[in-house]
Amino acid sequence: MKKNNVTTAELRSRIDVAAGNVKADIVLKNARIVNVFTEKIEEADIAILGDRIVGIGRYHGGIETDLEGKYVCPGFLDGHIHLESSMISPREFECTVLPHGTTAVITDPHEITNVAGEDGLHYILDETEGLTLNVYVMMPSCVPCTAIDESGAIFEAKDILPWYEHGRVLGLAEMMNSVGVVGKEKDILQKIADAKNCEKLIDGHAPLLSEKDLNAYAGSGVLSDHECSNAEEAFEKLSLGQWIMIREGTAARNLEALISLCEAPYYQRCMFVTDDRHPGDLIEKGHIDYIIRKAIRLGADPIRAIKMATWNPAQYFRLHDRGAVAPGYLADLVILESLEDVRVCGVYKNGKPALEAEEAPPLQQENYPRVWDSFHMPEVTEQSLTVDTSGSLERVIELIPGELLTRELLVPKIEKSGFPVGVDPDQDILKAVVFERHKNTGHRGVGFIKGYGIKKGAVASSVAHDSHNLIVIGAGDRDITLAANCVRKNGGGLAVVIDGKVAGELPLPIAGLMSELSAEETEERLETLKELCRDIGLAEGIDPFMTLGFVSLPVIPQLRLTTRGIVDVGKQEMLEAFF
Repeated sequence: MKKNNVTTAELRSRIDVAAGNVKADIVLKNARIVNVFTEKIEEADIAILGDRIVGIGRYHGGIETDLEGKYVCPGFLDGHIHLESSMISPREFECTVLPHGTTAVITDPHEITNVAGEDGLHYILDETEGLTLNVYVMMPSCVPCTAIDESGAIFEAKDILPWYEHGRVLGLAEMMNSVGVVGKEKDILQKIADAKNCEKLIDGHAPLLSEKDLNAYAGSGVLSDHECSNAEEAFEKLSLGQWIMIREGTAARNLEALISLCEAPYYQRCMFVTDDRHPGDLIEKGHIDYIIRKAIRLGADPIRAIKMATWNPAQYFRLHDRGAVAPGYLADLVILESLEDVRVCGVYKNGKPALEAEEAPPLQQENYPRVWDSFHMPEVTEQSLTVDTSGSLERVIELIPGELLTRELLVPKIEKSGFPVGVDPDQDILKAVVFERHKNTGHRGVGFIKGYGIKKGAVASSVAHDSHNLIVIGAGDRDITLAANCVRKNGGGLAVVIDGKVAGELPLPIAGLMSELSAEETEERLETLKELCRDIGLAEGIDPFMTLGFVSLPVIPQLRLTTRGIVDVGKQEMLEAFF
């Protein structure tokens, strides 16, 4: 990471202002400062010179703004997010979250890297260069996430190592292949060793890992986890020295189950993250400010909750010049009307009001060919959806509301008139198909899903973690075929088909993951699609696309569906749909 070099002349200027001998550039007067060190509120002025806070006390400046007792806290940090999962471009993401007080994010671009390889990485780093929002990157550790999956690229240890020289690359992103770590897979261990040798951080992803396997995983150098679904799991990981990222996103929402971690002493090694968050949630609810607000509503101390969104992630990610309102720290500041509702009424970034993101010229698409040309698969036919139905029992992937985890459900083979074998909407059992879309292999996996809720039609998406093949779920083969071909024709995106007609679609031309529209336009079209899903019976509390996107991720227990078929995640073995 690049050092923030300072000259002796700059130090003299800062000292003169701090000592009161020279006016500051900007003074925020009569502020109630959230002190993350003492966990108290202090009433004082904040003196700013350039991009730094230089003094707390009583000061005068070239520009003075009377805050009239409003609260000031450090800028919020999201310690784990996939920018691609916002479904909007990085620049549009910046415009959406800055007004909510987010001044820095740490992104894992494994979504776009799984699709477009180095083109995807270059796109994210180039698109975020020079933004008002600070965007740091953790290098994708699992491309693909396991050997069972089929992605558009393969990133081995030798491919990752050179990227650690980039100034905004902080480490190795979520090590999802915990089975590979414990099993001592050669390339996985090399990735970990390289990160450690380069003095980089290593994030984790190990749902339900426990006891000796967890000891092995944590002992290898994995420092954090964002997959805890209950407090007991989090306490075990904390006790072994891992940091806990409390996730509250669009698909997975763990804050309520982990609210006890906001208490002493646990909160000191915890932080808030979103992981995946759709534009509607960002616009209507907020970003990290929403999580702080909800935590307070659930009983968390307001100052501690703010600390978990500022100082804690800054310390974990070794961003030692941010996360506090104190002399020497970056003047990334959030102004709040009150501590109870955490409503942001002003944001300062690098010592200046962050009224809006600055305009920047668009990137040249020809420099990232695999990003804008990411769909390579044959046209889907109904004949390609067949599966061996000779068995008497049917294996069903059961969704768990509000969780990414699934369960295995075994039922007698379903043969209902008017539907494909295995499908019965009255029992909420639907057909799901995952098509390989990167290398024109023609591979496809077929399975059955319970808990999605639609009674007819089909829903398709090219946002299917982490390899982002084309996934479709539906009640009939005709509609599944039509939905799949609609997304294929658009070069990626979402589609809803009802009664043999495309009822709605949202193209996602950036790697099949992101829209070129504004956040508001993207959300408007996305909400129309969600409403269509609700009209055909979508289960309550289900986000149709975020939920669908995780059905194919073969690193979260218990069962998943990939281009090769149903996967037992714990064993990393393929299973039959009928047996």
